[in-house]
Amino acid sequence: MKQILQGLKNGRTELAEVPVPSVGARHVLIQTSRSLVSVGTERMLIDFGKAGWISKARQQPDKVRMVLEKVRTDGLLPTVEAVRNKLDQALPLGYCNVGHVVESGSAIHGFAPGERVVSNGAHAEYASVPINLTARIPDAVSDEHAAFTVLGAIGLQGIRLAEPTLGETVVVIGLGLIGLLGVQLLKANGCRVIGLDFDPDKLALARQFGAETIDLASGQDPVAGALSLTGQRGVDAVLICASTRSSDPVSQAARMCRKRGRIVLVGVTGLELSRAEFYEKELTFQVSCSYGPGRYDPAYEEGGRDYPLPFVRWTEQRNFEAVLGLMAEGRIAIEPLISHRFPIDSAIEAYDLIAQGRPALGVILTYPNKSPEHATRNVQTAQPVRQRVSAGASRPAVAFIGAGNYANAVLAPAFAEGGARLTSVASARGLTAFQIARKHGFAESTTDTESLFTNSEIDALVVSTRHDTHSELALRALRAGKHLFVEKPLCLTHDQLEAIREAYEEIGGGHPAPILTVGFNRRFAPHVKTVREALRAVNGPKAFTMTVNAGAIPAEHWTQDRTLGGGRIVGEACHFIDLLRDLADSKIEDARIAYLDDETRDTASITLGFADGSIGTIQYFANGSKTFPKERLEVFAAGGILQLDNFRKLRSFGWKNVRSHRLMRQDKGQKACAAAFVQAISEGGPPPIPMDQIFEVAAVSIALANQR
Repeated sequence: MKQILQGLKNGRTELAEVPVPSVGARHVLIQTSRSLVSVGTERMLIDFGKAGWISKARQQPDKVRMVLEKVRTDGLLPTVEAVRNKLDQALPLGYCNVGHVVESGSAIHGFAPGERVVSNGAHAEYASVPINLTARIPDAVSDEHAAFTVLGAIGLQGIRLAEPTLGETVVVIGLGLIGLLGVQLLKANGCRVIGLDFDPDKLALARQFGAETIDLASGQDPVAGALSLTGQRGVDAVLICASTRSSDPVSQAARMCRKRGRIVLVGVTGLELSRAEFYEKELTFQVSCSYGPGRYDPAYEEGGRDYPLPFVRWTEQRNFEAVLGLMAEGRIAIEPLISHRFPIDSAIEAYDLIAQGRPALGVILTYPNKSPEHATRNVQTAQPVRQRVSAGASRPAVAFIGAGNYANAVLAPAFAEGGARLTSVASARGLTAFQIARKHGFAESTTDTESLFTNSEIDALVVSTRHDTHSELALRALRAGKHLFVEKPLCLTHDQLEAIREAYEEIGGGHPAPILTVGFNRRFAPHVKTVREALRAVNGPKAFTMTVNAGAIPAEHWTQDRTLGGGRIVGEACHFIDLLRDLADSKIEDARIAYLDDETRDTASITLGFADGSIGTIQYFANGSKTFPKERLEVFAAGGILQLDNFRKLRSFGWKNVRSHRLMRQDKGQKACAAAFVQAISEGGPPPIPMDQIFEVAAVSIALANQR
């Protein structure tokens, strides 16, 4: 399918051929008929992409601070690579989509194929959208007009926060599409409306919709004008829909408001507020969040859990429905807002028009009415996959399931450098798979994950999906006879672990057995190898201290969800349990954990006891400073100490034959881990990590996470 993408690095807009997305359990697959370009938002993205590095940095000072912190802890080269990887990603443009339902997810009832719906889907021939971000289109509303629903909902949510009452005077600053839709919504609410803008054509439209206007280009003082129109009493509320770095709109809004007036920011402005302007009038100021309640709540949007109507009357979906209802009643005029129409094949012309700053208001993209049978879930990006290699061959064929940031920045290049032939990469939405395939030379990108299990030409699968999917995918891969590399963790529960163990032992009875490994890369780091070699000469128990300055993750992040991510002990601390298990070279016989906060459970102290008498402590802390090194390992044994800082600097204290050494760049062993897996497949050798240790570390991690 065709989809419009925007390059962050160079600002280039392209019409790409990407796989049709798959349908999640709580999603609907929509075949697009119309989409609306949000000129203001999308022009900002284009301008940002075309800006130089210095300009990009000035626009995002918070990101610059994060980059500088990473340089201090990880070094310059890894930081530069991380920034480049981020900028290499192309963004999907668009969030005003209209079409008809092609397929509904297994957990959705009531949406039939062929129904017309509006959603916040992208500019693409097909969009997979969560059910709570879609709404049915009334028969009286055309597809073209319905494309304005999402922008209308943004304006409507700002108005709801302002709480205007019948007869109040409301100023709208900025008469772009949201501002002009806001004017009409306020008029439908029985308000007197004053519109402010520099563009005479937009001012004329606002007057056509019933607003009084103030022409900012004429030099007229907007505050004096608003006060004059209200008999010096001031306005009741101000809706700021402008997009500017200046703080003038906020200041003007404060000065034109009456005492106890309300100001709602819907657009983007500077926020240098004058306390005096707000204090003397006891003004309220609020920033409106997109389409309404539910926005950015994973449980509502991805989980499909609607808020109960008696308690949350207006969610983002119900705001969509309200806007569509007003359109159906003829209370919102859409036709005057349409300035241009382009077929999707000419989309680049539309974006050239926007980038050049030529006058444009509502830019509609139209899509051909093709049969869904022509849609493909596989896109070739390189040479076709060659025949499957046998044991002893040099380049095993490897496919990826999952195309997130880690797969893109770390795993794909590691496997390519390690000698794998990258064949297919699958993701649910298709776009991320397409981008990784194009960047790293995979033969194809796909949303048809099932085909990877049945393709006899694929030797091995790399699973890099969300944690809750690992166990199921691992079982399917093993039963399909594929070699398997699972990004940590292997699974989230003891039952899942037992099922994988049984499947592996059953299949492992054949010859040759499939190789299973988990991405515990730290045991493959060069400095860790040095430490391991030194410890082999030690007779007697060792003591380990692993300090992890993990950093805070919001409680609502999926990794903190015990059912989705497993929590940070299973999902992340397992790395360090494996590392100490490897260095101790002895079975873990005792494992205990103490939490600083039993609710968040992401700042903890783990103690391990090993069969040979060695002991280990893992201080996994989320409450520290980012300026401190993220990971520090200390080993005490035989009268000496080895200290490894951030997998970059190894210091030796009283340890013969081990010299202090600093790497030019951080190396956590990802490339060596991938290369060891590929080599084991090629040469028919043993798994890179002994299977008993993989199962042992998984069992210990799960048991620790369940301790109270």
